[in-house]
Amino acid sequence: MPGTFEPLPGGGAAVALDDVEISIIRSLAYQLLELIGPGPAEDAPDDPLAELFAEGPSEPPSDPVLRRLFPDAYTDPEQEPATAREAEEAKAYSAEFRRYTENDLRAGKRENALAVIRSLDALTSAGDGGAVLKLTPEESKRWLGALNDLRLAIGSRLEITDEDDTDLLYRLPDEDPRKPMVMAYLWLGGLQETLVTTLMP
Repeated sequence: MPGTFEPLPGGGAAVALDDVEISIIRSLAYQLLELIGPGPAEDAPDDPLAELFAEGPSEPPSDPVLRRLFPDAYTDPEQEPATAREAEEAKAYSAEFRRYTENDLRAGKRENALAVIRSLDALTSAGDGGAVLKLTPEESKRWLGALNDLRLAIGSRLEITDEDDTDLLYRLPDEDPRKPMVMAYLWLGGLQETLVTTLMP
């Protein structure tokens, strides 16, 4: 089971993680939380309805990682609009969609990252420098979302846009400064793939 998720009887998944792996995932989840940022109402704790009715931003984020995590809904970066009018309409639709959905999307991604941190913090050591993480079906879905977001974030930093880019990463020399990030990207991909398998009926 080391390094791969396996299904648990009755649902859920389990994976054996050593202390280094636990530390890496926890650190990446905290970094993802910092990147996503606090909720819109966290500055106004006296108003419990503030977040419910808060409108989100209408412009795409300037950070390329956040643009990958929160892409425009009505524009295709790989396809140019046929006319200037179509481009303007797509931009307007995207702004409107983003205004009413991005806060919820951020909240969901924040909750997924927090679920990862909480489950890691609750681990009890197996006595050999590691532990077996056991997730309920709901926790498994949250982990899956967080692993996907982490891979999107790292992939964006590595400027990965298609499978050919991933193939090139395997051939990077050990002295390349991107190598640790590449190894994390590939390792998280393996975890994500095996977790998907455990959730399949």
